[in-house]
Formats: sequence, structure tokens, C-alpha cells
Amino acid sequence: MKDYTLVILAAGMGSRYGGTKQLDGISENGETIMDFSLFDAIEAGFTKVVFIVRKDILEEVKTEFGAKLEGKVEVAYAVQETSKVPVKYSENERTKPWGTGHALLVAKDIIKDNFCVINADDFYGLDAYKTIISYLKNVNETSTDYAMVGYPIYNTLSENGSVSRGETFADKNGNLQQIIERTAITKKGAEILYKNDSGNEEIMSSDTIVSMNFFGFTPTFLTFLDVAFEAFLEKNHQELKAEFFLPSVVDQLINKGSASMKVLSTDAKWMGVTYKEDKAIVVDKVKELIAQTVYPPKLW
Repeated sequence: MKDYTLVILAAGMGSRYGGTKQLDGISENGETIMDFSLFDAIEAGFTKVVFIVRKDILEEVKTEFGAKLEGKVEVAYAVQETSKVPVKYSENERTKPWGTGHALLVAKDIIKDNFCVINADDFYGLDAYKTIISYLKNVNETSTDYAMVGYPIYNTLSENGSVSRGETFADKNGNLQQIIERTAITKKGAEILYKNDSGNEEIMSSDTIVSMNFFGFTPTFLTFLDVAFEAFLEKNHQELKAEFFLPSVVDQLINKGSASMKVLSTDAKWMGVTYKEDKAIVVDKVKELIAQTVYPPKLW
């Protein structure tokens, strides 16, 4: 029987949140967003989980999830450290993590199967996991045909500050043509605005589909990622803030014709905690979902 791996990017610093949001409870039982993601992923059919974490929270993550997941899925851990770069680029003063692309790359020797990548602090919903695993079950491990689950921008904003999102452009068949990172996205009245490269605000349609780092890949993507990170470091290894983003690599591959990506839709409702103030909204919505019996009162 084939395995399907869920890779959780949980090494973020949570600077805007003001703490380790990956481990912050959102239910009456203290369950985290990761708990709900894991519960949904297991329900959908994922058989292996890889946690990508910072060294300082590794033991806490193991303690929090090890016993819960025992007997349910295979579990592995990978540590993202700024020092995990090719030797010729190791002489740098970097303290900030290298970004989501590098985070996934530190687990390249662990991931052997078709896999899904998610953010630890994003609540994606069961239908999203069912949608992506259905795709992964029907694509060969040697294929360069990938997929992502996209969400309407209006359902991914914070009431408490600006966010960054990858705006997606797809053809009539749902094949991704381009991802453009949009920054400083805010809602003002009925309008959704973002800042362009010149720092000027532009209007974004409320039904624009954006990437929330919910990707389905085959192992071939890890080879592409390795090459792309080397090219990134060649230009940026002395930069203190430049980040290596997964959507940027996807965009490069599509532009070169090296890979394709299907944009999949979902009925699931996204939730997230970019800012500390977002937590209360998520807590209330989780209570509603439990009251509606979408989730049991206690997950594990």
C-alpha cells in the first residue's frame, strides 16, 4: 500500500503573532490548529506526517504530538536551521530562517512518497485534504504534474492587519500559469487592496484565488527545489532578509515548462492566526464547528 505524506511547516518565528502560534491552543481542550490539521489529514487518508520545526521547539512538538499520533500515522521530524546550507555558502551572518522553500528542503531525505505541504498555523478544512489526496493518489511518483488547493482572497484576510498572499493565474483548464506574491493586502470598506512594487495601492477582486501554501507534490519537486535553492544562495547568501519561497519556485518551474500545477478548488473554509488578535475569531469558529458536530469535543 502506498504512503501519502503530510509535511507541516512549523518552524516559523511568529513575529507578528508575538509567540509560538504553532503550539497555541484554540479549543477548550487546548488543541492547536495543527491538531485539527492532523485530524483532518488522517481522516482524508494521509499515512505519514513530517514536522519541520525549529530546534528550540523540537522536543515540545514531540511531547505534544508523539503520543497522540502513535498507532495512527508514521511520524518524522526535521529541523530547519539557517546553517543547513551548502558548505560554500555557510559563511554568512543569517539569523532569520531562509523561508518555506528551505524548510521543505531540510526534509528531502525523509520524504519518499507523494506529499502535501501545509503551514502549521493555517486551518484548511477537511475537504481541502480530501481534494489534494484524491489528486496525489492518481499521479505517478515520477511525474512533474503537481497541484495546489486555492482559496478566494476574501476568505483569507485578517481583520487585524495586512497579509501577504500568492495571487494565482490559471488557464481555462485550471492549470496554473503564474503565482505573484502580493504584499500588504488589506480590506478597506468593500475594497481589497494590495501594494504593488512601487508601493502604490491597487484593487484586488474579492474572488481572486490565492495560494495558502497548500501544495501537492511528487518527490520530483525536491530535486527541483534543491537546484533552485543553490541558485537563490548564489545571489542572496549574504542577504539577511531575503527568503526562499515555495510559490516562487513553483512559478519558476511553470515559466520554464519544467512542471505543471493544477489549481484545485475546495468547499472548505480557511482560518488562520497571523496576528494575536486573530485567535479569538478562530476560537469562536472552532466552537461553532464542534457544536455542529463537524469535529468531536475532544479530537484524540
